[in-house]
Amino acid sequence: MSAWVLPDHIADVLPSEARHIEELRRSLLDTARGYGYELIMPPLLEHLDSLLTGTGEALDLQTFKLVDQMSGRMLGLRADTTQQAARIDAHLLNRHGVTRLCYCGPVLRTWPDRPHVSREPLQFGAETYGHAGREADLESLELALACLRVAQVRTACVDMGDIRIVRSLLESVSLEPSVRNAIYAALAAKDASELASLCRGFPTASREGLLALLQLYGDTSVIAEARRVLPALPAIGAALDDLQWLASRIADTRVGFDLADLRGYAYYSGVHFAIYAHAAGDAVAKGGRYDAVGAAFGRKRPAVGFGMDLKQLVSIVPARVLRGAIRAPWGDAAEVRAAIEALRASGETVVCVLPGQESEVDEFRCDRELACIGGEWVARAL
Repeated sequence: MSAWVLPDHIADVLPSEARHIEELRRSLLDTARGYGYELIMPPLLEHLDSLLTGTGEALDLQTFKLVDQMSGRMLGLRADTTQQAARIDAHLLNRHGVTRLCYCGPVLRTWPDRPHVSREPLQFGAETYGHAGREADLESLELALACLRVAQVRTACVDMGDIRIVRSLLESVSLEPSVRNAIYAALAAKDASELASLCRGFPTASREGLLALLQLYGDTSVIAEARRVLPALPAIGAALDDLQWLASRIADTRVGFDLADLRGYAYYSGVHFAIYAHAAGDAVAKGGRYDAVGAAFGRKRPAVGFGMDLKQLVSIVPARVLRGAIRAPWGDAAEVRAAIEALRASGETVVCVLPGQESEVDEFRCDRELACIGGEWVARAL
């Protein structure tokens, strides 16, 4: 990527990388279509209240804001597409059964969410609305893994958690929002002393359960340990059952658990997952269940999905082999033009050499040339 005289963490995408990204985009959308997901194209710009309704403070801080000169209303440049997909499901499609939607387009963020990444990711996502069962969670996870296989990403691990566990432990405790957020932060940082201080006056089951979460991370043995040390609350049991069931259905992939992982706690409502790759320091796909996402639009429907950044993906996967092209002389004779048009119509790339100037291209490996042989224009090997 080129970043000359552009804002920080904003860059041009040059031909070779652009081709690779576009090939990834097409292959991922085709993969989602194979699972029955319908393509949508929401606008980049939308009324701010629609973009941010129900999303919490984090997305608000990530959203560029401006005033609409036509209406005087505040607008936002989307930092995430899920709210738009939820709006489309709730207000435009308004279906009663299951709806599967996918999308791929740029989002813009005020700050990069990790070092050395663009503030303009190309976000691919797939979301399912209308099914509350864990079967939809599994389909979302399986599609995410299938997309990464198509992109030739070597998956290292699927890391899973469930926000219902922490919420159940805190359900009987009356907390100010600031204290609740501090507890979430201490759990995320695995800060035992801070967490112990924050929940000193909690009921014994809640306090001991929260402190136990700090040690509940690792392989599938975590689930059995969690059943042993956490309170036997219905929501916790359901969450552990779902996690164990999902892990058993992707047995060919290494699975880990972190029951204190609260990423997106204001957003997710159940199981959430992150997929890591061998060549990437951060997760290459993130997703989970977010059943409250449509409530702000007056139609609360079960929802589950995932997203990934194609600009991140293209940086960790092998470059794809260039397709062979045909070099042709420029000419306006009918026979030459007809031969070139026929080759292009058949799917070939034909690069014409303009008079007095060789073509300079990075994207087309010319392994053949158009030549007149025996009075006929044919492509021959170079």
